[in-house]
Amino acid sequence: MKQLKTLLVDDEYSAIEGLTIRLKSFSQIDILGHACNVADAMTLISASAPDLIFLDIEMPGESGFELIKQLQPESCPAIIFVTAFHQYAVQAFEVRALDYLLKPVKRERLAEAIARVSSRLDSASSKQEILEVRDILLNATRQAEPSAAYRIEQEKLVIQDGHHPAQLIPYPDILWIDAAGDYMCVHTQEDTAVMRARMKSLINEVLPGGFLRIHKSTIVNLQHVVKLEPLINSEYKVILTNSKSLKVSRTYSKQLKESLSGCKAG
Repeated sequence: MKQLKTLLVDDEYSAIEGLTIRLKSFSQIDILGHACNVADAMTLISASAPDLIFLDIEMPGESGFELIKQLQPESCPAIIFVTAFHQYAVQAFEVRALDYLLKPVKRERLAEAIARVSSRLDSASSKQEILEVRDILLNATRQAEPSAAYRIEQEKLVIQDGHHPAQLIPYPDILWIDAAGDYMCVHTQEDTAVMRARMKSLINEVLPGGFLRIHKSTIVNLQHVVKLEPLINSEYKVILTNSKSLKVSRTYSKQLKESLSGCKAG
């Protein structure tokens, strides 16, 4: 079995330490070292010519995508992105990243990613394939305007459960989202997708404007609200474009009424 000379690049030492522990169970992984920023990573890459890099995205100074721009064809390692943020997944998949792992990294997903890299490096055309991926990454990051990635990220919700290909759901297609234990159910006109996420994180860090929490377990897309009907005890219900009725708790009713008034005024 081919040994994969591997580097870990992350600004959080705890993340490097955790990933190192997980990687010890994979005999094909030979960890050469780690770096906490792009400059140090480039020095290690030049010195060790790794086969594989586990790369964080958000780091002080330059990001993981900035590192990719600096890679040379003769040192074209396979890249596995490792990040705590969903929103970069669209950009990564658009440029054909080899894999995209969410922290905390599960062993099953880690095994899948390593197997994918091993398979590609063992194949006869692997070197050319990695070069092609690197060139796509390089061109995409050089040619895109700073706001281009942001627009891509804001257009779709990325759902990745670790066992199936990522689902990309355009935000305008989402009618509402509700909680089911540790999972969130994302409802569109045609289907319901399930993702592991926290309500607070989803509304505060992922969803764009136009999504509003109306209950401790429900988020609604204001674009799909047809009307607001009063109930008893200062509560309301909203009727959506698909005739679905959702309860609005008193805690969120005032903000909802103000937001709907603002939409009508706009």
